[in-house]
Amino acid sequence: MIDPVNKSKIPEEWVARSTVPRDELIKGIENGRLVLLSDGSVLSRGYTTGTTATAAAKAAVLSLRKPVSHVSVPTPVGLRAEMDVHAVNGHAVAVKVYNDHESDITRGLEFVADARETYGIVIRTGEGIGIVTRDGLESKKGYPAINPRPMEQIKAAITEAVEELGLQGAEVTLSLPRGAEVAKQTLNSRIGVEGGISILGTTGFVEPWNDHLGEMKEDLIRGADKVVLTTGRIGIRYSTMLFPGYTVVLAGSRISEAVAAAKGDVIICGLPGLVLKWGNPNMLDGSGFATVMEMLELDPGNERLKEAFDMAVEKAHGARVVVVGRDGTVLMDSGDKKI
Repeated sequence: MIDPVNKSKIPEEWVARSTVPRDELIKGIENGRLVLLSDGSVLSRGYTTGTTATAAAKAAVLSLRKPVSHVSVPTPVGLRAEMDVHAVNGHAVAVKVYNDHESDITRGLEFVADARETYGIVIRTGEGIGIVTRDGLESKKGYPAINPRPMEQIKAAITEAVEELGLQGAEVTLSLPRGAEVAKQTLNSRIGVEGGISILGTTGFVEPWNDHLGEMKEDLIRGADKVVLTTGRIGIRYSTMLFPGYTVVLAGSRISEAVAAAKGDVIICGLPGLVLKWGNPNMLDGSGFATVMEMLELDPGNERLKEAFDMAVEKAHGARVVVVGRDGTVLMDSGDKKI
């Protein structure tokens, strides 16, 4: 069995260890809401800010014809997300569902969408959604902080609603009444997003990463003779493509612990932000850049990038270190020294 969200293989013995009824467990895994751990225990995924905004947007359009209490929307990984909503007369509210991610401060946050019929698909933002003020982020400077994947997701869901109702198009305005307040608890202002939160989500699902999950992953790392330790969803995708035959394990920010648990042929592969800052946590201090990606885009020859990479190689204790871009391009590789 393959987890449809993170694309990792789920051994049958993990399924056998679970106390959750098999049919219920399989259904939960297949719809992306459950994560099965090596000891048979289960954690719940939630939906991203992108998926929640998508649900509100679709519900608002559908409610132009009749009240709506539940919607199904697409996600970037191809699964459907099901969510309860409250929508009437073009005004919708969707609440971000709770999950087992202990530090997800957006759990329970209300997302509001207001829709009206128009020509084509138009998406606007109101209060509580941040504005990008710096280069180097996925959203362009001066525009709302809605990353490309969730923007595509929102447009796709609105299109579904428009086609279902036979409309010529719809204009939807998204807002978060508590967005600016919650944003103060994030790093948004430091990385260049002001006035609200960001609408994010590579897969549409929030992973329940916590210390318990990290402990379970050490079992998988110790049992693999050829392993790739990666830092996130994009890392999983490209690690699988770049290193067939290896066990790909999501280490997140716990790279040092994962390296300590690994044996045999070990590769560390991920995006620059996590891998290089793991190598040198202080690489941005006094640099004038807010993020590693900003430095890479605006000053790709910056000596700090190579220094951080060399430090990562040293901390890897013999493991190969590979840094990839968001498009899968290998940017740095200690295996062939090409940078």
